[in-house]
Amino acid sequence: MSFSPSPSPSPSPSASVPGGGPAARVAVAYHSGYGHTARQAAAVAAGAGSVAGVGAELHDIGQPGPDLFDALDAADAIVFGSPTYMGSTSAGFQSFAEATAPVWAEQRWAGKLAAGFTNSAGINGNKDNALLTLAVFAAQHGMLWISLGLLPGWHYRADGSPDDLNRLGGFLGAMAQSPSDLGPEAAPPEADLRTAEHLGRRVAQTVVAFARGRSTDAVVAA
Repeated sequence: MSFSPSPSPSPSPSASVPGGGPAARVAVAYHSGYGHTARQAAAVAAGAGSVAGVGAELHDIGQPGPDLFDALDAADAIVFGSPTYMGSTSAGFQSFAEATAPVWAEQRWAGKLAAGFTNSAGINGNKDNALLTLAVFAAQHGMLWISLGLLPGWHYRADGSPDDLNRLGGFLGAMAQSPSDLGPEAAPPEADLRTAEHLGRRVAQTVVAFARGRSTDAVVAA
């Protein structure tokens, strides 16, 4: 399966709920320096959009449109993505994070679901630190973090394969690795893109579960 980023924002085809009700919305807000993280973002959006009743949108925060924050405000969940540069999130992502100060002051994203993903050239590259940065950013906004939810693959077992899901063994979010001499048409590998797709699907499924719970609470309260 091939994942390619679409112009931002890009609603998924599953953006309507059977019966005509409003769709749950997952926004994928990412920065990509060379295109590798953009492919990872597209995989996250594909996974989220594969869940019935959920619409997924890609938002390239490196090229923000005038309606970016309106779209993020309207989302039920936001999945943040950044390349790992020098052991942390990129300057492009940090610029976006700092621009959310007015959103933070009003706690407009409090109670939304959040998750994260990152890509680096190194197998390790201190990707954990980048994911921690994304999680702390979400926590400051009062968001509820969703982990990857996969056991580690590849070298975790002697018979593991580089084609395993979660081959890089992360837990906080989805990790990908793209060799520095390969362009985004060839990296990240399919295993990492399928791991990102899994994260998007997990977030969307959680959004649906939360929506059902809130609907039940509303009925009981009535």
